[in-house]
Amino acid sequence: MFQRYGLTTREGVIALGVILSVNALGALPAVFFGADTGWIDRPWFYPPEILFPIVWTLLFTLMGAALFIVWRHGTDQRSVQVALSIFAIQFALNLGWTPVFFGLQRADLGLVLILLLWATIVATIVLFSRVSRIAAALLVPYLGWVSFAVILNYAIYAAG
Repeated sequence: MFQRYGLTTREGVIALGVILSVNALGALPAVFFGADTGWIDRPWFYPPEILFPIVWTLLFTLMGAALFIVWRHGTDQRSVQVALSIFAIQFALNLGWTPVFFGLQRADLGLVLILLLWATIVATIVLFSRVSRIAAALLVPYLGWVSFAVILNYAIYAAG
């Protein structure tokens, strides 16, 4: 099954595990902190609620695939180690945004966090591109969505 993608069965199982793990970890903040939006003064361009889980599932899947591709190049290489480290930092910032924004209802701190997240996504894309252009390209939609989220976060902060 995985051979058509150039993977051994073991690598395919690892890839699926990485993708599922990134999705599971990515969903945890929403599970624990929910997405109570009652306190938000929604700007006119606020997307329909149903869009968020769909988009994030797709983005976490792409992130997991990109992570696997970079990891597969060998963790003994310095470029891979640095890329994976920056990925971990951006992922931690991603996971931290929901508790800050929704849990604490702090659009101001959320804005600071999402700007840091945006910068670390750019750094991750640059570092991933040194290992695999495909892995870097898989993160571009994530950067696009987070760019939109920065604007949305700012609009909510400015309205509050």
